[in-house]
Amino acid sequence: MVERLLSIEVAYATPERQWLLACKVASGTTVREALRLSGIAVEVAGLDVEGCPVGIFGKVVSDPAIRQVEEGDRLEVYRPLLVDPKEARKQRAAKARDKR
Repeated sequence: MVERLLSIEVAYATPERQWLLACKVASGTTVREALRLSGIAVEVAGLDVEGCPVGIFGKVVSDPAIRQVEEGDRLEVYRPLLVDPKEARKQRAAKARDKR
């Protein structure tokens, strides 16, 4: 039986730079395995592909160790939030009020 290879992309971005790696993985490869196989951790020093949040086309994958990739998937590696979005909105609103 011939093993089928799937074409996927792995994306990661920082404020300074972005990476988009095209790679091929075997059918049945999990999202977490695909991240390891992509080599993104070698490209981005300090990136934890074992514990980082990841999504496919903007939708968070709840269990990347189980979810298998499909042909054409774009895996997106997410950075941790530095500030809670709700708190950031409150701070901006407070600054806007103070300027009046």
